[in-house]
Amino acid sequence: MPYRFKSCLSKLHSNILAVFRALLLGALLFGASPTAFAEKWDMPTAYADSNYHTQNAKAFAKAVRVATGGKLEIVVHGGGSLFKGSDIKRAVQTNQVPIGERLLSGHQNENILFGFDSVPFLATSYVDSEKLWQAARPKLEAALAKQDLVLLYSVPWPPQGLYFNKAVVSKADTKGLKFRAYNNSTARVAELMGMQPVQIEAAELSQALATGVVEAFVSSGSTGYDRKVWEHLSHFYEVNAWLPRNTVFANKHAWEKLDQATRDIVKGVALLAEAAGTARSEQLSGWHLTQLAANGMTVQAARGQLLDDFKSIGERMTAEWLEQAGADGKAIIDAFKQ
Repeated sequence: MPYRFKSCLSKLHSNILAVFRALLLGALLFGASPTAFAEKWDMPTAYADSNYHTQNAKAFAKAVRVATGGKLEIVVHGGGSLFKGSDIKRAVQTNQVPIGERLLSGHQNENILFGFDSVPFLATSYVDSEKLWQAARPKLEAALAKQDLVLLYSVPWPPQGLYFNKAVVSKADTKGLKFRAYNNSTARVAELMGMQPVQIEAAELSQALATGVVEAFVSSGSTGYDRKVWEHLSHFYEVNAWLPRNTVFANKHAWEKLDQATRDIVKGVALLAEAAGTARSEQLSGWHLTQLAANGMTVQAARGQLLDDFKSIGERMTAEWLEQAGADGKAIIDAFKQ
């Protein structure tokens, strides 16, 4: 069992695990037929079925079905097939669908706290990402509750690096490039490096690269692998800028329609999904980079002037985020640094 999985599982409250195991066993032995669902929830996600986030969501859905004895069925719709990534959160808020997965930092314009996971060089490892998440979670739960959303679980992406269509040694080499942005932080990176930010969802990235709409971006090796970016780009620079998180949440009104026992089961399964998804993310992190290299990309750690330029940008963005986030943002950072 991978270290991170054991580490995450150790944090789960023992009585929750005991209840979950008892409910799961009872569902398997005495539960309703898996086809006799009392409630069906459609769950949109923005990423392809082959992506580990979507695979984890499907495992979560299956576990919910089994553990509730068929009382709740969650059907996962990957690849932005039901709603585009940028529309998923709104669709859940308005109860067009009762549950969904979304990169919350894509909605930082609604609440600056949603960008807590995209502050450059604040949390650059899985250990620090987990610590930052635990520090931020109460604030995130409260912010989502005000929007009629119930937070269930969150899983990080691998550390973010820079993709380019050429060798780059400093930000002077990036001036004028069209840079794919997926949230406020990535758009700001583009601006400060002299590039042109272009808002592009993951499902549209391959086409944007093929048509020249995008020439560079910051993301994990996972995104590069999923989208076969070696067909259009040549270089990946490891900077470990941050580990953004996908978050799964439910519509509050749909959630409250479930009986208490079902809600307890879903919460227990969500804890396990968070641990399993985090472990899988870390397990795949290095492998994705080897696949980029195996398909012809130059993969190397950022160094010299490029790294200095990016860290300088990171310091400026951190100061900007803290100023905008106010007391709540400071509380998150203080809790993280304790």
